[in-house]
Amino acid sequence: MKHSRVIVRMVIQETEMLKPASKFNGTEVHIGDKVVKIGGEIPELLQGEKLIRYTNSVCPYCERLLPAIIVERENKLYIRKKCPEHGVIEDLYYGDASMYYKFMKYAEEGRGTYPYVPVTAPCPFSCGLCSLHKNHTALLNIVVTNRCNLSCWYCFFYADKVGYVYEPSIDEIRNQVRQVKKQNVTIAVQLTGGEPLMRDDLVDVIKALKEEGVRHIQLNTEGVAIAEVYLENPDLAVKWVRELREAGVNTVYLSFDGVTPKTNPKNHYEIPFIFDAFRKAGMTSVVLVPTVIKTVNDHELGKIVEFAARNRDIVRSVNFQPVSLVGRLRMSDVNRFRITIPDVINLVEEQTRGMISKDSWYPIPVAAKFAKFIEAVTKKEQFYMANHIACGAATYIFVEENNGKVIYHPVTEYIDVEGFIETLDNLASKVESKGKVLTYIQLLSLLRKLPSFIKKDELPTGTRISSLIRKVLLERNYDALGEFHYNTIFLGIMHFMDQYNYDVERVMRCNIHYALPDGRIVPFCAYNVLNDVYRDYALKKHSVPIEEWAKTAHPHRYGVKDKHIPDIRRYKEHQLYVNTYKYFMEPKSN
Repeated sequence: MKHSRVIVRMVIQETEMLKPASKFNGTEVHIGDKVVKIGGEIPELLQGEKLIRYTNSVCPYCERLLPAIIVERENKLYIRKKCPEHGVIEDLYYGDASMYYKFMKYAEEGRGTYPYVPVTAPCPFSCGLCSLHKNHTALLNIVVTNRCNLSCWYCFFYADKVGYVYEPSIDEIRNQVRQVKKQNVTIAVQLTGGEPLMRDDLVDVIKALKEEGVRHIQLNTEGVAIAEVYLENPDLAVKWVRELREAGVNTVYLSFDGVTPKTNPKNHYEIPFIFDAFRKAGMTSVVLVPTVIKTVNDHELGKIVEFAARNRDIVRSVNFQPVSLVGRLRMSDVNRFRITIPDVINLVEEQTRGMISKDSWYPIPVAAKFAKFIEAVTKKEQFYMANHIACGAATYIFVEENNGKVIYHPVTEYIDVEGFIETLDNLASKVESKGKVLTYIQLLSLLRKLPSFIKKDELPTGTRISSLIRKVLLERNYDALGEFHYNTIFLGIMHFMDQYNYDVERVMRCNIHYALPDGRIVPFCAYNVLNDVYRDYALKKHSVPIEEWAKTAHPHRYGVKDKHIPDIRRYKEHQLYVNTYKYFMEPKSN
């Protein structure tokens, strides 16, 4: 019988570091107020299976760090581990093995990043970040409050559930931004919660981020507070949104789980009023964020894309998030709700009548290929998205309407994406060590070759895709990328992990991070999945009991209630509601 202890790599960095978060004695990790056991038996490969690779994972019942295998069976990938106490645990890892192999050719290793803590335990119990981590921070999540006006069953956390209120001061938020500055990368921040709109000083928080040099600010919200205000005073709601935009919000990352009340109980009735406030306030960069749950809303993915297309004056993107099954569930429930990236891709193809085919999608590291070329040309370090290929996928679509019907054209209709990326990759290696003159010659060579990659040039908007790409290559800045985005709808899928499908190789490549109040930077799937040793442990130390908070709480300056109770009748009878959902309403039976 084979046994293996988890391999531990210790890399010492000579730099100023924070106090270690954990201690490791060879068999156990002491972290926070928890003791985590390490190691176990390597699971057996079963008949008819193909071994894809070894990794490490955690037991969803005791969090023991275990060796794991990823195997192919019947064109699907599964992750399996064996806990000495809880036995064999297997979960679906990736719903289409063929797609996994196709994406593998775009895999990137990552380059490492600035370490904040020494390596004192095996990953993921030494965050963060430590010298084992392979990616810089691309998006820093800052929790501005854990208060929320909703109580969604699949939410990671909120104040009512945990019994305390965490709400950092503006100076504490500034310090969190200053920590990520040490990485010397362009700073993008997502303000999250809880529900950030519960803070009535949110405008001041955003202004502070801009003062700290944050380039891109994204507001993660369900938006119902805006609709609540709108229903009583539309002008006040518009004023509030305009204040947020003028303070510095670039993008609203808006929860949107479906087009019906059943699939989207969170904010279905409120969306029309939120959108009207956005339009009138000039908030024109909205990302719809559906949490995708099998058997709950996976039949509406095509309609969600259509909803985005019909509101493309303000909606720039749909970012599907297959549900992360946090908490303790029966494996029958895990299997019932589990959906993976290729499952979403295949359903989008089916529900858009083949217009957005599965061949239109590419994994996140494709962006790293583009970044390497820009780096080679400019000799300046760029955003390097070397996430694991199982973390996400994306495509761009162009939209036209014909007689009231929406028609989608994926980017692959207009450009040979694979040929273009391969050429960028080859040119990057050629110019990496060349001088400015030779580099400029190679850039001109690419621009001359550009027409050979164009399949169809004119977009439904009348713009030429060759012009947009040429501008991005020549100007290589935020504004040029923004112009490209405003001519398209970006479709993304980001699958955050849980303890059932946890893969340490993925968390080591994560570039969506959280700032902790003690100065650490922690990967998303360590922060939210191992929440008892990261999120909850750290935030509770900097919080106050909810009863104490209630004694000093003051009314929200815009009149937002602590818990949102929708006035469904008033919402449904409003013309905004009818106009927003007219393409999605079931016809009334006689």
